[in-house]
Formats: sequence, C-alpha cells, structure tokens
Amino acid sequence: MFPRPARRLPGTVALLALAGTLTAGAWAGPREATEPHRSARVTHVPAAAGTSTPLAGYAVRSTARVTDSAAAVSSPGYPATGWYPAGPRSTVLAALLANGVYADPFRSTGQQKIPKADFEVPWWYRSDFTVEDTARRTFLDFSGVVSAADVYVNGHRVAGAAEVTGAYTRHELDITPLVRSGTNTVAFRVRPNDPDRDLTMGWLDWLQPPPDRNMGLVRDVLVRRGGPVALRDTHVMTELAVPSLATARLTVKARARNDSGTPVTARISGSVAGTRLTRTVPLAAHETKTVTFTPEDTPGLRLTAPKVWWPAGMGGQPLYGLTLTASVAGTVSDTAHERFGIRDVRAPLNADGARQYRINGRRLLVRGGGWSPDEFLRWDRAYVEDRLKYAVDLGLNTLRLEGHLEPDEFFALADRYGVLTLPGWECCDKWEGDVNPSGSGKKWTAADHRVARASMAAEAARLRDHPSVLSFLIGSDSAPNATIETEYLDALGAADFTAPVIPAASDASTPRLGRSGMKMTGPYDWVPPAYWYAKREGGATGFNSETSAGPSIPTLDTLRRMLTPAELDTLWRDPDARQYHRSPSATFGTLALYDRALAGRYGAPTGLTDYVRKAQLAQYENVRAQFEAYGRNATDTERPATGVVHWMFNSGWTSLHWQLTDRYLDQNGAYFGAKKANEPLHVQYSYDDRSVVVVNSRHTRERGLTVRAALFDPDGTRRYDRTVTGTAVAGDGARATALTLPASVPGPARTHLLRLVLTDAGGTEVSRNVYWLSTRPDTLDWDGTDWYHTPTTGYADLGGLASMPRVPVTATAVTRSGRDTSTTTVTLRNTGAGATPALFTDVRLVDAQGRPVLPVRWSDNEVSLWPGERLTLTATYRTGDLHGPAPRVRVSGWNAPERTVPAA
Repeated sequence: MFPRPARRLPGTVALLALAGTLTAGAWAGPREATEPHRSARVTHVPAAAGTSTPLAGYAVRSTARVTDSAAAVSSPGYPATGWYPAGPRSTVLAALLANGVYADPFRSTGQQKIPKADFEVPWWYRSDFTVEDTARRTFLDFSGVVSAADVYVNGHRVAGAAEVTGAYTRHELDITPLVRSGTNTVAFRVRPNDPDRDLTMGWLDWLQPPPDRNMGLVRDVLVRRGGPVALRDTHVMTELAVPSLATARLTVKARARNDSGTPVTARISGSVAGTRLTRTVPLAAHETKTVTFTPEDTPGLRLTAPKVWWPAGMGGQPLYGLTLTASVAGTVSDTAHERFGIRDVRAPLNADGARQYRINGRRLLVRGGGWSPDEFLRWDRAYVEDRLKYAVDLGLNTLRLEGHLEPDEFFALADRYGVLTLPGWECCDKWEGDVNPSGSGKKWTAADHRVARASMAAEAARLRDHPSVLSFLIGSDSAPNATIETEYLDALGAADFTAPVIPAASDASTPRLGRSGMKMTGPYDWVPPAYWYAKREGGATGFNSETSAGPSIPTLDTLRRMLTPAELDTLWRDPDARQYHRSPSATFGTLALYDRALAGRYGAPTGLTDYVRKAQLAQYENVRAQFEAYGRNATDTERPATGVVHWMFNSGWTSLHWQLTDRYLDQNGAYFGAKKANEPLHVQYSYDDRSVVVVNSRHTRERGLTVRAALFDPDGTRRYDRTVTGTAVAGDGARATALTLPASVPGPARTHLLRLVLTDAGGTEVSRNVYWLSTRPDTLDWDGTDWYHTPTTGYADLGGLASMPRVPVTATAVTRSGRDTSTTTVTLRNTGAGATPALFTDVRLVDAQGRPVLPVRWSDNEVSLWPGERLTLTATYRTGDLHGPAPRVRVSGWNAPERTVPAA
C-alpha cells in the first residue's frame, strides 16, 4: 500500500491481539450446530457436456472437533452432525457469523471478543453433489483457497496442500474415475492463513484484521462436465484502429485438449461478432493444441465500425460475445463462452516521467478510489453493484484493487457500468517479502516462486477479456526484483494479457518495464485543502496512486450504528484516544491530527452533533480540493496531473477513515465533495492563485458560458461580485480561466463565503459551487513532511462561520414511485428575511422510523442557498428499500434548524 518505516512497530502486535471475557486458552470454541448441515444444499450437476456448476454450499467444522478420518469425512453419507452450513464462497468466520455464533463484529469492539485460537488449526469444508451420467468426464475447477487445502473426493485424496496453495492459483482436478452415479462428496481441509507467510490476502492497516485471517474458500468451486475433448483458455484479443476507431481486428484463441487415450478429430465451431468460426483439429491421445482464428483466415474478424467500449462519462459500454463448441463424431464434447469489449489502452510516460493513460486515443485523467471488499470476503452482488453505481455517481472512472482481487462478477459489473479497474498485488506482506525491507513478509522460497507464477498466470487469464481492466500493477509499495518481474511478465505474455503492466504503485522501476510513472508520496492523514495545489509531494502533479487527507467521519446515523454512547462521547471529547475503528496501525490509531485541525480551523466542538457537522464541512472542502486540483492541472504544459486515487473509495467495515462512502452506503461530506468536484462541466476556485476556472470533462467544446463569482461575509454582506460572459473551454479535461479573485476585500471579516455559478449559453445553471475561505491561510511545514503527511503549523480562521445567524429553510417533497425504482424531488428555499445564506444544507431521505433509505443517489446535496433562492434536488432509490410507507425528508444545515417533512 504505501512505504512507511514505522509501519510494523513492535507495539502494533499488541493492538492486533484479540481480547474478550474469555482468554484464548480457556475458550472451548464456537457454539456448535445441533443438526446436520441442512443448509449446505446438495448440488445437482447436469449431464450436458460443457456445463460448469458451482457447488451450492458447504458444511464446515474445525479439525480440532473432528476425530473421523479424512476418508470418512469426504465420503457420501457422512452425517456431519454439529457442522455449520456455509455459502458457496465463505471464510470460516463468515460462516460462523451467518450462523449467529458471534454478535455484530462491526459494532463497537465486538470483534475483539472473538478469540482467534480456533482459527489456528485447519477447518473442514464438505459438500455433496449428484450426477446421473458417469460417462462424462468430470473436473473440479477452482481458485480462491485461503491459504491452502488438501482436497478429497469420495474418500480419496486428489490433491495436497503443497499443490493447492495461494488465493489466486487456479486448479483443475480430473475426478472422473472417482465419480459415481448418485451422491458424491468433495471435502477441503483448509489450512490457516498468514499473509506474512502465504501468497494470499491481508489487510495491512486498512482495518482491524479478522480473527480467522480470512481462511476459507472465497471463490466458486465448479464441477465441470465434458466429453473426450475439452475447450480451455478461450479468449479474444482485440486491436482497435486509433484514433479513427473505424475498424478493429479480433483474434480468437482456445486450447483443445484430448482427455482420452485414443486419437480423435475435433470440430471447433462457434461465432463472434456475427462471424461463424469453424476448424477441424486432429488430436493425438492426451494432446493439446491451440486453435487460433485471425482476420487473415477468417475475414469476418476484421470489423468495420466496431462498437467501442468507453469508461462511464466518455461513451457507452457495449460488449461482444464469443461462443465455441468442440464436437467429436457429431456429438458435443465441450462449450466455452466469453464476453469482451473492444477498446484500446495506452499508458506511456510523459515528458515528466509520469504515467499518462489514453483510452481509445483520448487522454484519460484517472479519477479513482481504492476498493475494499467486505472484511470477511462475503460476496453480495447487489451490494457490490450499489457501490459501483456510487462510483459512477461520484464521477470516478477508476477503482484500484490492491490485492483482494474480486470474483469474476465484479469485473463483469465494472464492464457493464464503465468503471475502470487497476488490479494488482498488495504491499508489505508476503507478496513483497523479497523486496520491501519495511514490510513484514517472509522471504520467498522456490515453492513461493511457483505459486507467484501460477497466481499471475491465473489472474491474467481471468482478467484479460474485461475491457474495464486498465492495467495490472505487479508491485505496490515496492517493485519486484528482476527474477520476479520476469516470472510475472512471462506469465502475462503467455496469457495474451495486452493491457499495460505497471511495475509498482510507487515511484519505482524494474529492469524490463522501467519506471512506474506513479508516485506514492501521501498524504494519508490530515492536510489542508490548499495542500493539493502544490506541485510537490502528494499535490496535483503526476499520477498519485493512493492518497487522501485521512479520517472520514461518517454521518451521525452511521456513527450511532457502529459505536456505543460512551464511544461516541470519547469520539468528540478526546483527540488522543485510541480509536478501534480507525486502524490497528500505531500511526493511525488516533484522530489527533484531524481533531486539532478541526478545532483550529472551525473552533472546538461543543458536542457530538457539532463535532460531526464540522467534520462533514471539513471533509467536503478537502476531498473537493483534492479532485479539483488534479482536474485543473490535467492539461498543464509542465508537470501535468495524470491521475489520482483517493485512498480509499470505501471501507470493508465500519470505519472512521479512508472512505468516500461508509459500510452502510451512507454519504458524508467526503462523498458530496467528490461528487461536486467531478462534475462533467465544473466551475471551481483555486486555492493557490485565487483563479476561478471552468474544467470541461466532456468531449465537446463548450461556448457562451457565463461565470459569476461573489464574495460574502458570513452574515451575507456582499464584498465582491463579478460576472464574466462569453467563456469558452475545449473538451477532454481542458480548462479556461474566467477571472482571478482580489487578494483582499473591504471589511473586518476573516472568514468569507465564495459563491460560483456557471450558466450555459441558454442561461441554464450547470454548476454551482460554494467555498468557505479565510483571510489567514493554512501554513504548511514542507520541510517536516514525512511518508504520511505534511505538518500544518498555522490554521485558516474559519471561526466566523460559527457566528452565522440561523435561517429558516423550507422544504417540500414529492415522490414518484415505481415498481422497482422511486424518485423523490425535494424543493428547498431560504425564506430568511435578512441577507444570511443557509450554508451546507443537507437533505436525507428517511423511512417512517427515521432510518436512512440507502443506497440513494442525489442529483446534488449539502448545498447553500442565499435568501430567496430555491434549489430542486432529486433522490433515486429502490422502492423496496423504503420497507413500507412513503418516505420523509430530513433537512438540516450548518445554520438551519433540522426539520422533517413528508414526501408522499
């Protein structure tokens, strides 16, 4: 993740120790299930050739509680009394949580009460499946074993943990001789996970790590049926004509494998993009051949006017399908299906040595966020889809996956929604054991090199057809050495992985790939908004692969779900208190830096509500500045900004830092700050030179724009007002400077409000942006910069906001309900009699009990209204998430009283 000399301090280990009323030594294990594994459904496997059927679920139990032999456990009919049902993808702890063994680990310090002793021994996973026809060949196909497993079928061991090791290695086991008509049993004896010793997954300093360290089976185990010839490794390579986009070349590849002991002739046939494919392939006994279709032998593979895949906001996301069938003597033996997109990605280094992505010939400013799966690696397609929709709503175009490479459905959803992904290996643990002296990973053995090669080969084959995959990062904090780089690149090349490969997320290099073109200079903790405009450290120049101003305090609704009243009291009163929901890291254990800045800039909090409202204001302005600075500098002639990944997009649990959206999909100031900054046509203020600029992320040039900038005292007294007409700005991220604010304005106020309004040629408002500024700037100690922040020695004076008179904001709301989706339209109006604006007006959709309706996508939120102004906001959400009656709307603001109105 990021280089930090103090990352693994001796004291950190104690912070990770799990505590509870029972000690680990005294613990007798989780409460046992009292019935056989009724929920581990039997999987019915069809006889048809070419089918791949995932096991529907498992029964799990600790080997410390199982005295029967492996042969008995893995045989049909074994009673499995006292075992726990588990889903088809489940860690051990996820299964125990699903069975109610432990209370909510996301509330308070509940996770500390889960002793880890029971997860230091292997656990059994067993599942039954039925087949009727044993004439077919049958295979087990799987990856996602954390960390290793012995595999048994019908009482026989078919693979050992020395072979089945590593979360990302893929395994295909031929179990044809063992399969019987009727019920069959598969059993995995899963070994404990240690990210410092195993090439699997770890959590670094993102969150409090799960007590089982995610041991289990976290991807599907497939039962594949087929005839004598199997089709494997099917994929499509695309070559798009750039910049015309007028034509594209497709190359289709597949391996035909004769699994029989006699020669056969296979007919490979299928279709792609409306073109028929056919080939006759003779195969000797147990021979494998690669079958290739190219435009030279199949002219239809040269497409005219191809449907080009674009990231969200740049175009559509059309996908093509490939179907192949292998037949022997007129009988289907196997089938293969692939979805793919046509797009072109280039990532050269610019003149400054920064990585500059181009997609389909157009320059791409990467606006990204760091992705986290659920802490217990529980897969929930709807939940993942909701978060991807949030990413699009925020105007992000990229999500970085540092390790924790999600299942296939994740990348299929990313393809569908146009969200680019930056997958790669994680830092600081075993993956960087040979190259990162600051990490905790153990040195590699010869066996580790084999696992790493196999992991790279499997992930390259899995990801190569997804147009959403922008690159693969073969290093994170540290780049691989020459030996490991060669192993990775050879595996990527053999898999026909054509997206750019990046040596590291940090400013590092490797012998073959050269420089990464990325920087990992932080910050990871609080810095003021003006920080992002400096072209140094983490400021808006080059490609910053992970960075943010650290803490991200959730809404009060979420805080009350995740913390006890006593913890909430400590949250606002004691900046130096250890915060369990921040990080296990000694560096990030408290909110001290953040809290000092909050009090220094806005004034000391007077209570929990005041603390949270100030936090939202601070997070909004900081995240907005981060994305605005990178957006403004993207087209600079010198040292342009080429990409920024906000660390992070989301958290895998209930967190107090590194998130634009929280565990419950609630949206705080950070969320709406990012959404505002990433508007496609956007007016913004520059903290470094006081310029007001328009940034146009659309492809087409915009003309006839009008920019109005006005400065006010907190009480609404107008100190400056200027309108500029006829502004034009080119597309693809270009900017135009409309005006520059004066260095000072009359009056004694040390705090000012800046209102920017952008209207198009027809007079329609297209962007509104409000800033709170100080005549006293934040002062940074650049010489004191370390790996995670730059100290602030003097704070901006925003205390004038506290003196703003309270003003009334009226709200009316109406809901248009659909069968699946509903829309609530909210009209806000500042009805105050004076001149004071209503600052940071926040609107929440709630149900009849006052609970937030989530997820929800707002057209805008946390808006400011001047007297007499009216704004209309819309909220879109699933009708079913209301859980019954019509919604209500809760309105509050910095200086407006809270009220709730009906929204029928």
